[in-house]
Amino acid sequence: MDSYDDKGVGGGTGGSVGGGSEAAADLDPRTVPGPRGEPGPRAVGGRPATPLDPGPAEDGPRTADGPRTDEDPRTDEDPRVRVGPGAGAGPRVGMAGLSFPYQVVAAVALSVIGLLGCIQLGMVFLHVAPANTLTKQHGEAVDQWIYPEFEQNWKLFAPNPLQQNIAVHVRAEISGPDKRRTTPWMSLSGEDGKAIRGNLLPSHVQQNELRRGWDFYLGSHDNQNRANGLRGRLSEQYIRRIVMLRLSEHDYGGDVLRIQVRSETRSVAAPAWSGETISTKPSYRVLPWWTVTAADLPQGSAASVEADQ
Repeated sequence: MDSYDDKGVGGGTGGSVGGGSEAAADLDPRTVPGPRGEPGPRAVGGRPATPLDPGPAEDGPRTADGPRTDEDPRTDEDPRVRVGPGAGAGPRVGMAGLSFPYQVVAAVALSVIGLLGCIQLGMVFLHVAPANTLTKQHGEAVDQWIYPEFEQNWKLFAPNPLQQNIAVHVRAEISGPDKRRTTPWMSLSGEDGKAIRGNLLPSHVQQNELRRGWDFYLGSHDNQNRANGLRGRLSEQYIRRIVMLRLSEHDYGGDVLRIQVRSETRSVAAPAWSGETISTKPSYRVLPWWTVTAADLPQGSAASVEADQ
């Protein structure tokens, strides 16, 4: 016990430890272990040097989330870190990314588009809806909006869809060198059919001009071929011009003086598996002879030029 006390070594509670100043003074600060077990700093001028190592991360400054280290990316110097009310918010996109004047322009444009869409839906609804107070009072305005671009044809989906084939024929009275003569009936619908069959991209004229023109005529005339107002007269002029345009493609050796149009209607035959019997005999609707005028001739044709002169 005495030998240990003399050397100032031991963990006793006696005065040997508290009074071991002489032994502590003899220690070389270069050999005193540091906080982590490595040698301590060198002494400068007889005084221990200021330690450069602040110690473990636990001894350094702390943050709200834990100890702050040198590798912590959340530093004030990092420009990518946003501090404040807008922290974490991404860049503005869409209309919010535009300046105020452009936001106003975009809002007005969207409002106009939405208004036109609502008007279009309302007009189409009134056009296809049964007769009501609005259509009776504003039917003309609805027709002007719908025709001809937005016309709705529901015959295919009607309770009684089309079950007939309708062909339009024409014949003409020609002024020959010696006398007048009448041509045989020519099927205008048959010519359209030939132009459509085998054609991957048939024109709208070949598919619909004659068919829609004939529907226009039937819808604006009674069974005695009397016109129902202005639409009836317009449909008659339309049919005349279509017929003369088709006849101008043929050379009959004379001028066309009069034309006559008729329709041939045949019911579609029942399928083989059906026991229904349907007559497929044709029925005809023959229109009166029409005298050809200069207004009926195709614009730019030889006959049209002569009539103008």
